[in-house]
Amino acid sequence: MKIIFLTIFPEIIESYLSSSVIGKAIKKGLIEHRVLNIRDFSKDKHKKIDDYVLGGGKGMLFMPQPLYDAVMYSKSLLPNSKVIYMSPRGKVLNSELLKEISGNDEFVVVCGRYEGIDERIVDLVVDEEISIGDFVLTGGELPALVFFDSLVRTKGLLHDEAVKNESFSYLGGLLEYDHYTRPREFLGLRVPEVLVSGNHREIEKWR
Repeated sequence: MKIIFLTIFPEIIESYLSSSVIGKAIKKGLIEHRVLNIRDFSKDKHKKIDDYVLGGGKGMLFMPQPLYDAVMYSKSLLPNSKVIYMSPRGKVLNSELLKEISGNDEFVVVCGRYEGIDERIVDLVVDEEISIGDFVLTGGELPALVFFDSLVRTKGLLHDEAVKNESFSYLGGLLEYDHYTRPREFLGLRVPEVLVSGNHREIEKWR
């Protein structure tokens, strides 16, 4: 899988991608990524990338030129890429959407800030707007990483069988069974006896 993140805070993305199992997958070459700073595409001498909202309104908006040029450059590197914009009004990220999107191998992910981006960018270059939920965040970097992490696992890029049995059943959307580890008793609470019985058929039934 190949992915490009467009952001004004590259360090947020890079710090996550350099850690944990995701970082290992990148080092192994299972995932190719780039993190591009949208400011680098601004033609303003001060690298300005935002302006006020026309017609009035609070906050600032990403200007179209820097972001458009950033997307076009990214598309020149990944010509078959799907452009994703992390947006509160987008489709809610779930296993069905991930399954649908996971057929692609190239992605450009736009991380918004402020009040969002100029709507003309959405009209011109965005293929899919995706939301991770109905709540407010300071920017699109965290949603982009949530999308990326879940996409990596949906596509099976970690080659880890345990992935299929983690917190949520694999692409099934169902909560998994309770988990226990040693010691068998903690503050008077014991683990279910079946889990230490050695009877794998009964354990599967319990789960």
